[in-house]
Amino acid sequence: MSTIGPTSGYRPSSSRPPTGMSRPWTAQSRPATARPQTAASARHEASYVVAVLEGRGVAREVGIAALDKDTGRVALVQLGDCPTYVKTLHQLHLHSPSLILVPDTFFSLSDAPLASSAKKHNTSLLVECLRDEFEHVAVEPVLRKYWNETAGLEFVNQLTVDDDERPATLVAVSTKYYALSALSALLKYAELRLNTRFAAASLRIRYVQVEGTMMIDPESARNLELIENAAGKKSRHSLFGLLNHTYTAMGARLLRVNILAPITVQAAIESRLDVVEELIQSEARFSEVKNALKALNKLDLDKLISSVSSAAARVTQMLQLRNVVQSLPRLAQALGGCRSELLRIVAEMISDERLEKIKDLVGRSLNDDAAPARVGGGLEATNARVYAVRANYNHLLDVARETYRENVGDIQMMHRELSQAYDLPLRLIFQDNGFVLSLARKDAQDVELPSEFVNVRVKKGAVVFETMNIKKKNARMKDALDETLILSDKIIQDLTAKILVDIGALYKASEAVALLDVLWSFAHASIRTHRFFRPEFTGTLAIKAGRHPVLENVQAAGSVVANDVYCCDASSFQVVPPIDTHGLPGKSTYLRQIGLLTVMAMCGCFVPAEYGSFRVHDALLTRLSNDDDMEKSLSTFANEMASSAMILGIATSNSLVLIDEVGRGTSPREGVGIAHALAEELIKAKSFVFFATHFYELTTTLSRQPSVVNLHLSVQRTRQSASNFGMTFQYRIVDGAPEDQAHYGLDLMRLADLPEDVLTEARRVATNLSELEAQEQRESQTNKVAIRRKALLRLKTQLTQALEHSTLPEEDLVAYLARLQKDVTKTLHETL
Repeated sequence: MSTIGPTSGYRPSSSRPPTGMSRPWTAQSRPATARPQTAASARHEASYVVAVLEGRGVAREVGIAALDKDTGRVALVQLGDCPTYVKTLHQLHLHSPSLILVPDTFFSLSDAPLASSAKKHNTSLLVECLRDEFEHVAVEPVLRKYWNETAGLEFVNQLTVDDDERPATLVAVSTKYYALSALSALLKYAELRLNTRFAAASLRIRYVQVEGTMMIDPESARNLELIENAAGKKSRHSLFGLLNHTYTAMGARLLRVNILAPITVQAAIESRLDVVEELIQSEARFSEVKNALKALNKLDLDKLISSVSSAAARVTQMLQLRNVVQSLPRLAQALGGCRSELLRIVAEMISDERLEKIKDLVGRSLNDDAAPARVGGGLEATNARVYAVRANYNHLLDVARETYRENVGDIQMMHRELSQAYDLPLRLIFQDNGFVLSLARKDAQDVELPSEFVNVRVKKGAVVFETMNIKKKNARMKDALDETLILSDKIIQDLTAKILVDIGALYKASEAVALLDVLWSFAHASIRTHRFFRPEFTGTLAIKAGRHPVLENVQAAGSVVANDVYCCDASSFQVVPPIDTHGLPGKSTYLRQIGLLTVMAMCGCFVPAEYGSFRVHDALLTRLSNDDDMEKSLSTFANEMASSAMILGIATSNSLVLIDEVGRGTSPREGVGIAHALAEELIKAKSFVFFATHFYELTTTLSRQPSVVNLHLSVQRTRQSASNFGMTFQYRIVDGAPEDQAHYGLDLMRLADLPEDVLTEARRVATNLSELEAQEQRESQTNKVAIRRKALLRLKTQLTQALEHSTLPEEDLVAYLARLQKDVTKTLHETL
């Protein structure tokens, strides 16, 4: 690797920039001055060159690539941010920047005279935030063509160090468009401006998981159907479709972000649950919040703020903004006297004094009865703009507006006079160039139009024409209209400038409304079935009678089988084996159910169960699909290995891992070895793992690990007739390996009416062999050691749970500890 070395102190100079890179401008090229030492700046010396890219639209998806000049480390981050870019700025503080790169299109022409775009545009809000937060760090433009996802992915493939984490990095960044684009620009800048090139496999490129949220990789999101149903994008049968009862576009976006990246701060989750519980318990408050949100139906306040902030703000946006600020007091009133602290915070955010100031500004300028112009134009839309500003607000506007009104009135009178004079059903149509007369084609047949009708033409099945008097009036009306709109737009621009001073209050209100919308949506989803439970967070995954939330919403009531789940440090690896050669029906649903309930709980939503206790996980990693990936030219086996490498590279002791049938893409012998090796690595990582497999051998090879628990599916033998008999899978998961698996055939033999002596002999031999195997297991020294280890690990976990989460009275707690002591002593005595 070639290091930056001599250029590490690089500052923009007046020398001619290399071809393709924009020259830095004077304001950003001044020498750095002494900066007050804060906690953040004192800890980390600025050593990163950071490229930042924001996606178009209002979703604020941000990609960050940070290169440490001293060590050659590269960190990639992609996140969905709020309007104030708090998460982005936090990430930049973690990677202390000495230089920040952004696309040249993010600057106005006045800021960057040499920017490549010829179209006039304003400096982006992100750049302004970066300047304010890092006032002594240069922010430089890089030509937009260098922000290229494909080039970024090629850099990752070529430059990433070939170590154990490389597969996980490749999988993690493969779908991160903005982070890869930022990396492309970053490394191109290093090459052209810093005169630095890197040797192959010389950089430690890593995708950084954003703190405070649970990481769910894109493949897991698809397999769990978090946002979209696998069968079709239009289907609502997904977790997002189940929970999305939001009224606003901001709420829907926030819900989507929360589902894909649930929060991991337990206090924040509990605050959300408090709100959902209060809304569920108080029917009056639930209805009041619903009615207040309805007034904001389909509103996108983020997009509106963006429009108002731009130079293109018009009367329509002002009228929409007026409707918003007038609706917010009703929402604040609906939250009056609430118990939940989070609801009180939301109420304060939407009761900001600056919002009242904006409301007064708009109210003094615009008519109360003015309505936003509808899409499509026409006289109604034009009048909405003409009469939006209050009378007597501007005398010149009043004069121009009166002239416009008189001319429109004169034209309408001419229309009535012509209709009566010639006894024709004439219509008056308003177009961009003024009014025209129209006559339906059927009414114009066999009728000779008067000579004063000029410019006769056929348009959309009608005959259109004018008169000279109408044309003259149109010209006067158009002059008055243009003057009116110019004066109105000037008033709106002045109003916009005043509102921009307090634009922060609108951003706060947007975030507050979005959060309230999401939490009300959670409450609505919980009320619909009346069988949702408020989850607890105790460090143990314990679910009683949990149900698959999406299937329950699709299938008939009562048809979804409820299942229990219990997973703790003493049983962190749970094997779900098959019970016959065809695999285990229902195991995939069981695994998906665990993942979906965990996501719901960590979002702050109630869960469909009789009881639910969860751990706060840092990542949800899954291997649930056994299909080829045609887009990446991966076979089933290659796809399995890519997913497995990603899981092993990311999984920690706080991760939740769901694996369904790994090793099926190769031979059975190799598959067993691969599945066993993957299982052992996950056991070492101490993640919570649910490992469904068709390799029954794993129930034996892994059973001596202290944290391994075997599960199986309960089965019922049935017989309907002499030729119709078999086993019915109950789709209910039960603890323990199916000890009587070898006897399924014997039970089916009995249902087939075979001779009694044949059945007796078969059962005798099978039973004797099973007893011999069990006796060998019991007498095995290795098995005794495994039993002791399991008992001690279980004791440690139970004592930890009692210490951290027990609410038992002192006497009951003493009795509980005594039982633990007795059980572990008995186990040790029997195995020593």
